[in-house]
Amino acid sequence: MRDVAVIGIGMNKWGELWDKSLRDIFTEAALKAIDDGGVDHIDSMYIGNMSSGLFVGQEHLASLLSDYLGQGPIPATRIESACCSGGAAFRSAFIDVASGMNDIVLAGGVEKMNDIGGDGATFALATAADQEYEVYHGVTFPGLYAMMARAHMERYGTTRKQLAEVAVKNHENGSKNPLAQFPFKTTVEGVINSPMVADPLTLMDCSPITDGAAAVILCPADMVKDYKNHPAVKIIGSGHATDTIALSTRDDLTYLKATEIAGQKALKMAGKRLSDIDLCEVHDCFTIAEIIVLESLGFFERGKAAAATEAGETRIGGKIPINTSGGLKSKGHPVGATGIAQIYEIVNQLRGGAGERQVKGAKVGMAQNMGGSGGSTLVHILEVM
Repeated sequence: MRDVAVIGIGMNKWGELWDKSLRDIFTEAALKAIDDGGVDHIDSMYIGNMSSGLFVGQEHLASLLSDYLGQGPIPATRIESACCSGGAAFRSAFIDVASGMNDIVLAGGVEKMNDIGGDGATFALATAADQEYEVYHGVTFPGLYAMMARAHMERYGTTRKQLAEVAVKNHENGSKNPLAQFPFKTTVEGVINSPMVADPLTLMDCSPITDGAAAVILCPADMVKDYKNHPAVKIIGSGHATDTIALSTRDDLTYLKATEIAGQKALKMAGKRLSDIDLCEVHDCFTIAEIIVLESLGFFERGKAAAATEAGETRIGGKIPINTSGGLKSKGHPVGATGIAQIYEIVNQLRGGAGERQVKGAKVGMAQNMGGSGGSTLVHILEVM
């Protein structure tokens, strides 16, 4: 298996992009990545997308987007794994290059979620939950994560303030990210007093509905010298795991087994320990998700991540900077693109190009991207070459 590097990254400003179509959004990010990598062709591409058929009525994205990007007739594949579709697309591109099948591969992600309104988006997102045992009975993702939050609060004494601190920290980081959907700061009081969505989660505990795309270019590490425009970043670990889709069939509502397993696989492949990781992008679709993910990855003992967050250990300059991009909470969450945007941030940080939110001396970064309420997880570890 060949070593693989990321040599190009591209992302557009996320938000409510009314004047752009899905194909426009994707092509914009892809062209930025192609230009950033300095490549003159693409051998294949993988597109992370959760539900373009429900959001904009368009399927068959592989053909559509390769054509619109002007890259036909290259092989192109659309990847779906709920909210970790982007992470799965990145892993597929990594395997493609590592196997020797192709050399220059684009991994992208895109979602246009605002065109159908809030109710339609809620319906589309709920397809990533168990339709017969959860959605049929009226449960949507805010409700599922609210149950996880309540369970965590009851078992470990996690407080409402500690949940809010996740949003405060991520908005602080997002306020320094020019591509973020909501680049503003907030306060604990602002989070707690925002409109209730599903007790104990308020609006400011929830990631937004977002239009956006991101893309990266991968190539064999020994070819970096032919394309290098920036410090190259090597993919040293990749882990993938699944769990039951319904919360009711899990052993523990306060833990994410798929995240634990995917993280362990990525660390083993990379030959690293958690103490070697300089920063991590995690899937904070809700504030409680970030806390449980940090415990499932092993950065903190079970029940300790909330207090660590409150103490500032996950801030830039803390023990382990988490979601320097602003995370899903501030940067936005166009579900098919989120996993690729996490890679964008890690690569940008390892290059030293993150500006005000730069983690000093960052050499190794991790990205954790998951689908639904944790039914599938991708973890990747990258290191500057």
